[in-house]
Amino acid sequence: MKVMSQPNHESPGPVAPEPTEPAEIPSLAPTIEVDEQTPDGGRPDPAASARAPAELAQAPEPAAGPPADEDEPQPELVWYVLKVQSSREDTIRDALQRRVKIQGLQKYFGQIVVPTEKITEIRNNKKRVVERKTYPGYIMVQMELNEKTWFVVRETPGVGDFVGAHGTPTKMTDAEVNQMLHQEEEKTAAETPKVRIDVERGDRVKIKDGPFENFEGTVEEVIEGRGLVKVMLIIFNRPTPVDLEYWQVERI
Repeated sequence: MKVMSQPNHESPGPVAPEPTEPAEIPSLAPTIEVDEQTPDGGRPDPAASARAPAELAQAPEPAAGPPADEDEPQPELVWYVLKVQSSREDTIRDALQRRVKIQGLQKYFGQIVVPTEKITEIRNNKKRVVERKTYPGYIMVQMELNEKTWFVVRETPGVGDFVGAHGTPTKMTDAEVNQMLHQEEEKTAAETPKVRIDVERGDRVKIKDGPFENFEGTVEEVIEGRGLVKVMLIIFNRPTPVDLEYWQVERI
């Protein structure tokens, strides 16, 4: 027996298409990264973000300012005295100058001086001018005292300490500087070497040159400024003062 299927009276009708999301259109505007929050705590302004590229393009470059060190005050250089190992004054001065240069602290230092004076002496009957240290065991330093310069000076081999009460560096006065450097403005014999005379009043001396050679006598006076020695000699059984060059006599 053939069974007939019942016709479906409900027509399906047109099927509605599923909704689709519109395709994203790439934006040609430049992408600006903006912080999520402004300095005052509010939300970023979209309009300000859009203006940012134009403002950045038009903003002038900051003008280059003067170097930072031009605004620093100039160092105040003051004279100090250092205690150093005796007979090594020149070596210690040279070592300190090298350390200052290596550390790049030249602007904080001026002169580093070993005080000396010129004297005339006689050796082997020959006169010569030599240089002698006037203050053995000391050197003079012109510097600005701060933490860096103090460390460089104190760490230099051979340096003892600054001259001053309880180890506190004491600034030198202008008069002291002039005295140690022999820079007195009214010094009349600045170019004349100082004479060193090894005899004193009351010494017995022997004359080794001149018309009174081999005579013996007693020193009555020493005239350093003129390099003369006044000796009392016995001539013809009479005491006679004779002025001699300092190099013509020797102590006996």
